[in-house]
Amino acid sequence: MGNRTELGDFLRSRRDRVAPQEAGLPPSAGRRRTAGLRREEVAILAGVSIEYYRRLEQGKQRRPSPAVLEAIGQVLKLTDDERRHLVELSRGRPSAPISGARTGRASRAVREEVRRMLEIAHPYPACVLSRSSDLLAANRGALRLFPGIEDWPEPERNTARYAFVHPCARELYADWEDVARGVVAHLRAAVVVHPNAPDIREVVDELSARSTAFASLWQRYDVRARTNGRKVYHHPEAGRLTLTYEAYDVARSEGQRLIVYQAPPGTPDHEALLRLSA
Repeated sequence: MGNRTELGDFLRSRRDRVAPQEAGLPPSAGRRRTAGLRREEVAILAGVSIEYYRRLEQGKQRRPSPAVLEAIGQVLKLTDDERRHLVELSRGRPSAPISGARTGRASRAVREEVRRMLEIAHPYPACVLSRSSDLLAANRGALRLFPGIEDWPEPERNTARYAFVHPCARELYADWEDVARGVVAHLRAAVVVHPNAPDIREVVDELSARSTAFASLWQRYDVRARTNGRKVYHHPEAGRLTLTYEAYDVARSEGQRLIVYQAPPGTPDHEALLRLSA
């Protein structure tokens, strides 16, 4: 691995995606070895020395200032999620375990009050996911939204595993590639927030070994927190339906998320959702 670090890998992956013209640079007269920005170009545009930026990518430059990170983020055209990810990476991965939920295996227990909210949400599908995307609790509609997931033992029910491993997933999601990218980008963000979490690392290691698609996407270093969005399904029972979802952090938990799926009342999607939850 040499001097490679997660921060360096992330920065390289981002500058590889910014064309010189996008950064305001004139077209190069000669042939470039990469379609993206060179190290020295990022350094100059961000207002830092070439040596400083080189050391940053190599993991030798510790604790860059917020102003430097902001300048680099602008040059690399980072999204808000990617900027937060860059800040987390710049703080460095702790060398020794720290106390609290950031390091240990997260509890799978879901508070009874939260479980009641799943039933209150009926007929809208609702579920609770762990920080590693384990399906910890779900109402009837949410379970049926993932056809075949009930065939797995409860400890193995994981929406990331489902997307990449379950034979129904590629037919279920109308845009499986977009769903897959979102799953990986969320796990990328979770690894940085919980750097020593064995539950997250085990899911990443398993899917990297079992799915070439996951392994390839993991190396892209995309980062995106999944807080809300829209998905289109080709469901074997409910037919085609488009659902929006909202994800809420569960208070006093170790990274649990409550996710509720919905469709506007009176629409065909809402009727399909009702059939799903019947």
